[in-house]
Formats: sequence, C-alpha cells, structure tokens
Amino acid sequence: MASFEITGGNKLHGEILPQGAKNEALQILCATLLTPNKVTINNIPDIRDVNKLIALLGKMGVTVEKIKPGTYTFQADHIDLEYMKSDDFVENGGSLRGSIMIIGPLLARFKKAYMPQPGGDKIGRRRLDTHFIGLQKLGANLDYDEKAYLYKLDASNLKGAYMLLDEASVTGTANIVMAAVLAKGKTTIFNAACEPYLLQLCNMLNRMGAKISGVGSNLLIIEGVNSLSGTEHTMLPDMIEVGSFIGMAAMTQSELTIKNVNYEALGLIPEVFKRLGIQIIKRGDDLFIPEQESYSVETFMDGSIMTIADAPWPGFTPDLISITLVTAIQAKGSVLIHQKMFESRLFFVDKLIDMGGQIILCDPHRATVIGLNRQHPLRGIRMTSPDIRAGVALLIAALSAEGTSIIDNIDQIDRGYQNIDGRLRAIGADIKRL
Repeated sequence: MASFEITGGNKLHGEILPQGAKNEALQILCATLLTPNKVTINNIPDIRDVNKLIALLGKMGVTVEKIKPGTYTFQADHIDLEYMKSDDFVENGGSLRGSIMIIGPLLARFKKAYMPQPGGDKIGRRRLDTHFIGLQKLGANLDYDEKAYLYKLDASNLKGAYMLLDEASVTGTANIVMAAVLAKGKTTIFNAACEPYLLQLCNMLNRMGAKISGVGSNLLIIEGVNSLSGTEHTMLPDMIEVGSFIGMAAMTQSELTIKNVNYEALGLIPEVFKRLGIQIIKRGDDLFIPEQESYSVETFMDGSIMTIADAPWPGFTPDLISITLVTAIQAKGSVLIHQKMFESRLFFVDKLIDMGGQIILCDPHRATVIGLNRQHPLRGIRMTSPDIRAGVALLIAALSAEGTSIIDNIDQIDRGYQNIDGRLRAIGADIKRL
C-alpha cells in the first residue's frame, strides 16, 4: 500500500479549488439507472470511491463515456440483471458503501434489485434499516442470502406510501426517493434528510420529469410518474474539502484562498470554524483564510467550555468532526468535541497524542482538546490512516508538525480526496507519495 511522507512546518500560500462533492456524486451516479436515456454529469471528482462506482455501473451494462476530465455521460439502456447475481458483483459492489443506492433505482425500473453487504469506512455501526424499511413500505419484499452475502429485493407493483423515517439518513432518503419517483401514487417522506446533496438529487430528478415537492426540507411529497428522461447535472463543490482546507490553513499558519465554494451550501461550516477563532473572509464565492499567528476558542455566553457536535443537516456535518478536532490542537483554549453518530470515529486521536496533542478521550463519542496555543509544535511520527476523514486530519497534523511524518494506508485518503498530494504541493506543502 502507498504512504505519504510529509515534512511539516511549511506555510502554504495561494489558491486551491475544491473537487466535486463525493457524497453527492454517489447518489447522482446511481440515479442515472432511472432512465434509459443519456445523462451528462459534470464536476465528478476523480477519487477512488467514485471511480469504483462508475466501473460497477459499467459492468452492470451502463454505457459510460468520459467526455473530458470530470464530465461523463451515462446511458442505462441495457442493464444486465444477471450480472448482479455473480461473485464479481458481490466483490465489487460489496467494497463500496455508496453502491447501496443502486437498489432504489433498480426496484423502480426493473422491479427487482440485488445488493451485496456494503463496505466503506470502519467508523462504527452503519445500519441499513432505514433503506429497507422505506422500500418495504413502498411494496418491496426483502430476502437476505447469508451464504452469498446478497440482499435480494423484488417489487412487482411499487405503490406510494406515507412514512416517517426512523433517522434522517442521507443515503436512505436518496434510495427511497429514487424508488418513489416511479412508484404509483403519492409518497410522503417525513424526517427526510435535507442535506444539499438531497436538494441536488431532487432537482436533478425533477428536471428528468419527476414530481417532487418540498425539496430542501425534511418533508418530501412525491407524485409517481411513468418514466424519466435524460438531463445534464453539475456537482456542488465538496463541502468537506472546503472545511478541511480551512482547518489546514489555520494549523499551518497559512494564507489560503479556497475558490468557488458555493457558500450557501456550506451551512454551519464557516460558523463552526469561526468558533475556534479562525478568521474566514468571504470574497464573492471564494473564502479567504488569512495567516494567523494564533486563534482563540470562543466560550458560550455563560462562560462554559465550547462544544462542537455533529447533527443532521442543517446541523454540523459529522464528516468534519475529525478536522475540527485536529484544528483545535493549536488553538488557545479548550473545546469538547462530541461525535454523536459514529462510535469509532474518534479512535484515531491516539496518533495525535503521540504527536504531542493534549487530548482526553472521554469515551467513544467525546474528546476534550486542550489547545497548545502554539507553545509546543507537534512532532512527526509514523501513523496509519483508519478512514477517509481521520486520514486527512492526520495529514493536517503532519503538515503542521516539526520533522517528518509517514502516513500509511493512504488508499483511505484517496477514496475521498482527489490528487490531494499534487494539489498541496502546488501551494507549498512538502509531501511525497511513496
């Protein structure tokens, strides 16, 4: 496996452009299965997870054509349902968690679907109940083949239904919406996820001929239609990359401009980093992060310690909890980081403690960071990336540290960040891929 060798202490300078949104891409690519007509997608990130899904769609029979970097066309007019019973499908589909979102479109168009037990980051329990319960309410029958590790669903007559989701699952909502757009009658989804990715997906489906109202809210009403047509769609910039670059600039005392961020879709992200004392200046649709010698964590109005916690949108995204934690290491003041959704996501902090960070892991969900206020630099060590977001948090720590760090298992980082080493070298980072 590849590794990064990073010599820390360099200040970064210049402009960096966020890639297309990874979490949006996984939904949008699956939605191309809903029509036999051609769909053109722009700003697709060139990352491992997305490329694996594109390859899987190709093996399923989708005609995939790369028009230029970041732009592809997809035409799902000859889907091979038999392939989805094969060992190759189980292996390739099972290695990618985002592939779970093929089942909604397949049920809608072909009345049957197959799905291997999906993989993805090992960050705790990531149950699939919301997906399957919602699809069952639309009329799907579910069977799990334990020997083949394969979910089998069939639905000869999908019908609209009312449902109150037990959790505002982003991928679960996406799957149910994609099944409901071709179901007969009206579907009402309450407690739907309302992340910008869902707004993008619903707007794309409406352009294809779907009838979805309440887009952008947690109450979606879908009137089923008989068929969908092709369209063209452009991905949002990746909000997780934007947040990662804000934290990176602060930790390395760098002046950085993050280009074309689509500010309205960032939600609380800028505000949360401002609570850590980081200056963020909006210039049109760019964010300018000035060089800061120090940054001080705010307290709440009653003087109590600042708490940063994740929550469903419009709350703070859990994918940036790891980044805020590492950024707080060199802040002045203390902060409690509360990761509510995944019980294993904070288990990378032992590496940060080895580097010199003052962090108390209270339990699997909470860590207290006592800021060093740059009185002591972190020190370079050898470490392993456990998941995508923790991997980038470790990368930020290494860029700010004295000496050389080695990060192993960077395939995890490549799953979510496009050519991250090349883009960082372009703004002054000393990083090599081994």
